[in-house]
Amino acid sequence: MTPLIPVEDLVSPPERAGATLAPDGERIAFLAPWKERLNVWVAPVDDLDAARCVTADETRSIHQYRWIDDRWIVYAQDTGGDEHFHVHRVDLSDPEAPIVDLTPFPGARVFGHDVAVGRPGRLVVAMNHRRPERVDTCEIDVATGELTVLADGDGEVGGTMVGPDGDLYGIGQDGEGHWTVNHRSPDGTERVVAAFDGADHPTGPFPVQLTPDGTGLWIGRHGHTDRLRLVHLDLRTAVETEVAGHASYDLDTRGQVFPTIPSPLIRDRAGELLAVRYSRARQVIVPVDDAFEEVLERLEALSDGDLGALSTDAAGRRWLVTFTHDRVWGATWLYDHATGDARLLFRSHPHLDPSALAPTTPVTVRARDGRDLPSYLTLPPGTDGPGPMVLVPHGGPWTRDAWGNDPVAQLFADRGYAVLQVNFRGSTGFGREHMQAGIGELAGAMQDDLLDAVDWAVARGHADPARVGIFGGSYGGYATLTAVTRDPSVFAAAVDYVGISNLATFMQALPEAIRPGLRNNWYAYVGDPDDPAAHADMIERSPITHADRIVTPLMVFQGANDVRVPQAESDTIVASLRARGVEVDYRVYADEGHMFAQTENLIDMFRATERFLAEHLGGRALP
Repeated sequence: MTPLIPVEDLVSPPERAGATLAPDGERIAFLAPWKERLNVWVAPVDDLDAARCVTADETRSIHQYRWIDDRWIVYAQDTGGDEHFHVHRVDLSDPEAPIVDLTPFPGARVFGHDVAVGRPGRLVVAMNHRRPERVDTCEIDVATGELTVLADGDGEVGGTMVGPDGDLYGIGQDGEGHWTVNHRSPDGTERVVAAFDGADHPTGPFPVQLTPDGTGLWIGRHGHTDRLRLVHLDLRTAVETEVAGHASYDLDTRGQVFPTIPSPLIRDRAGELLAVRYSRARQVIVPVDDAFEEVLERLEALSDGDLGALSTDAAGRRWLVTFTHDRVWGATWLYDHATGDARLLFRSHPHLDPSALAPTTPVTVRARDGRDLPSYLTLPPGTDGPGPMVLVPHGGPWTRDAWGNDPVAQLFADRGYAVLQVNFRGSTGFGREHMQAGIGELAGAMQDDLLDAVDWAVARGHADPARVGIFGGSYGGYATLTAVTRDPSVFAAAVDYVGISNLATFMQALPEAIRPGLRNNWYAYVGDPDDPAAHADMIERSPITHADRIVTPLMVFQGANDVRVPQAESDTIVASLRARGVEVDYRVYADEGHMFAQTENLIDMFRATERFLAEHLGGRALP
């Protein structure tokens, strides 16, 4: 029998990951463990073994950083998963210089930060450092740390950008909930440039990026089409022009929810647009720059994976690219366009044998009402006939599953389970109609899609109907809890990871500063918890209301610092089950928030999960 892959090999930090080139093209930065936490390292591009660790966080891994210029790197970090991010500065010119917190305000939370367009050495930061419920737009001089408030709690719930001449362009909402592009000039003159249907963009327009000259905006739009496409919005005339369209694919917008996923806009160091990412079952990149078209052809020839994160030097000569692949994880290549030379720098998990991992195949599930549900199926190597299966609904719900390296799918497949990931209605990335079909359908048709996926897998011989489990986090955790309250006979085991058990209390507990942005997502799809009729409907759609129906063995994981799904959510449903004697294993992690990040906690969670599933579904587990 094939030896099992240790949990640690799949969920521990990568050996190296997140590589980017310095503007001079002579150095590379990447994330790698230091004292068992991911930190930022910098090395000569031709000698990675000479890398120097330039950050020193031994408490929590760093996952986001960026070059400001050849001297400065900045990164974001929170405390214990509480999402109160601060932005820190590293001085690469002085190894002894202390790391500086550029946002040193107790209790403050940075909601976003970006390099200012046409304003070298400056960051634009959205932060509630003066009032918890109001987000100011600030500019920070990275070298001096000087902070200037540019917009005082301006209410631009989708963020504010700063043009080269100091003009402010905000993404706001009007009284009808439509998204607006608002311009405020340095002399204080204000005007609305354009407005977009709020329902088209539940979590706000994305991507949204100023052109380098500050006269235009690249923005994701549906407009008259079902697909999400990229348009150029002229900020003077409000004229829209489609950019690099695709006939049937949507822009890849996962980066709006998961900041470590690359933007759909591929740009050079000066900010000029080179290409656009679209995605359905797999990714397609559409070039818009003639010179980059040849570079793209050379890069895509390096791997049969999807081109992931990409960076270049200021001259556009050297290119660093990491590929996304179901079995070859984190292959990072350096390509020199002047010479045509390319070399593999590293793989993120070199200890994993790609031949031992399971291929992930795009499939289409047909829902009971005829809707096609784009999905992904990962079968255990050497599988023969129906066996146990784990259904894994994604979080959000305004995001999607995609093809690539997925440690959860690989862990379960290695243990002998078929793994099915379904882009149920309400998911983004498959057209406006597919997304909006989720309105009002939490615990309704969105849940039916998951059950139809189980039936699909059983009918095709992928799953034994008596041995189907479900594992989900965040909204996926809500779907998991709903599954065992609404359809308890379908699942033999369930694992809830920071899932919502009470829709009303969940929405009421969300931080005040982000509530203006809920109008087109939670309020539109579920309702306003302050409205008595909507509140009653939320309670009816909440798993806690029907906890007395749960008979499925359940495992629950919760972060004590979770600001999205407070611990009280999980405490309540666990207490209800224990009072009835239903089997439930409950684990709370004191140093985690909504998305677990600590290696030891991830290892503990998935070790417990594999034992739990083995007991109830009959798969394999390490002792």
